[in-house]
Amino acid sequence: MVGTVGGRMVDGGRVRGLLARVPAPWPYVLAVFVGTKVVLSLVGVVALAAFDEIPWSPPPDEAVMRQQQREVSPHRWLSLWFAWDSFLYDHLARQKLDEPWRDFGFPLLYPFLARPLAPLLGGDTALALLLVANAALVGMLYYAHRLGERLLGDGTDGTDRSGAGDNGGDAAARRFVRYLVLLPAAFLFHAALTESLFLCLALATFHYAEHRRWLLVGVIGFFLALSRSAGFFVVVPLALVLLRQHRYRLDPRSLWTYLRTGWPLLLVPAGWLTFMAFCRWQGGDWFAYKHTQEEGWGIRVQNPLGVLWHGLTGTAPRDALRVWIAVVVLAVLVAGARRLGLPYLVYGVMMVLVPVSMGPPVYKSLLRYLIAVFPVALVLASWTRRVTVDVWLTAALALLQGALFVAWLAYWTHFII
Repeated sequence: MVGTVGGRMVDGGRVRGLLARVPAPWPYVLAVFVGTKVVLSLVGVVALAAFDEIPWSPPPDEAVMRQQQREVSPHRWLSLWFAWDSFLYDHLARQKLDEPWRDFGFPLLYPFLARPLAPLLGGDTALALLLVANAALVGMLYYAHRLGERLLGDGTDGTDRSGAGDNGGDAAARRFVRYLVLLPAAFLFHAALTESLFLCLALATFHYAEHRRWLLVGVIGFFLALSRSAGFFVVVPLALVLLRQHRYRLDPRSLWTYLRTGWPLLLVPAGWLTFMAFCRWQGGDWFAYKHTQEEGWGIRVQNPLGVLWHGLTGTAPRDALRVWIAVVVLAVLVAGARRLGLPYLVYGVMMVLVPVSMGPPVYKSLLRYLIAVFPVALVLASWTRRVTVDVWLTAALALLQGALFVAWLAYWTHFII
């Protein structure tokens, strides 16, 4: 088949041949990235135009954010991806290290990655932040597919894998990637926030842990701990992957094997200690992050089960709805525990309970934190081997995310972040 482009003859077979040379799973990964970006951008522009005619949009307490978005860019398809924390990250990306540092409420990996990129963009740190987040999203989808092949296809380490024989690992891995981008607030992966960076690094650590490349796990885990406060907790499920690979044996010889093989895991908490050392260097307080969280947002470590119960029985319907979604996530994890295995079950439960332990202030951001619970998508991918179930669940999640995205566009962002 031959066509013309710009007056030149193009051989369709040659194009397909070139595409065939692109190694898997990149064609699928890039298709998911571009497809979700185009759909969300189109929906965003149309919805925002419709909201222009509604007098109550935005609510008065969020009108400031709309002005900040205009300052980022006059183009709505671009500016809609900035909200609240995005502007704080932009400030951190511009703040000079040789001046007094007073902002200790956020780990620094994300804004610091934007620093070397901004000069290439004319000094636009906001655009640099958005590019970092979207590059991380591509990486996140790649590592999700690779991990999905490993966990949902035929195992090679003698452990039970859900989905074995389910048309190979590729089909199940594609479902995993799809459900990952269909989680209720997954549109935030496209935003100038830390979600895509955190999950990209988390998935990468598990991918390399499954392949026993522990030094690489430690190096990536170091940066994972610098991306978000919950990052250093990931050392626990990673250690469980190591234990599982040796069938959880605890005899002296096995303990020496764990130490000799898994010592790079010490780099994960070292990442957070590095941030604490930065706080000490710039502010004279190792625990400046903790104190800033307490003073700025009223966050104090509490019993997460008590916080969940308070949200379910409180008087605010919005809080109860968000907490119920967290409960559903926990229920899915427990129901799929046998398919997940202990390391991924522990990771999923931790990524729900660790944020909840911050207390009631977490309710308004709970949906945002829940998209880090990637084992939920693993469970859904293993449950939907039948095409009919897959189609209906995909449609339901797409509608739910669409409704939340419209809420985001209506500037009810405090329902989500």
